[in-house]
Amino acid sequence: MPRHTKRTEHRRQRRKTVQHSHDNHGTADFRCVGCRLDVPIHAPGTAHRNHCPNCLVSLHVDRKIPGDRAATCRSRMEAVSISARADGEWMVVHQCTACGELSVNRAAGDDNALALVRLAMRPISGSTLAHRALLSL
Repeated sequence: MPRHTKRTEHRRQRRKTVQHSHDNHGTADFRCVGCRLDVPIHAPGTAHRNHCPNCLVSLHVDRKIPGDRAATCRSRMEAVSISARADGEWMVVHQCTACGELSVNRAAGDDNALALVRLAMRPISGSTLAHRALLSL
């Protein structure tokens, strides 16, 4: 039985308008709501810049998937704690100041080392926010 092959036209893939694309289309730097630093969107060590490398403040813009920018809250998120993965990678725990939602984000390669160490050294025994953050992990 002869095999019939049908040639199909391949459509070009539509350009994505997601903020975390690696070309310059749809990307923009942002200004930190905490320290007002102009922050580049690309970060070493992570694909999704989600906090200021200077003061570690973030905005509540992602819902479930990092980089989806689907949250409607858009409020300030404060860094409340540090968590470490089994492989030694540090994760910054943020809490939204408006709705109280917690999120865990990778520490980027250009984050302020002093701010990260200060956050890691913060006592968690007296802080209910940090305690809740650690329990939610």
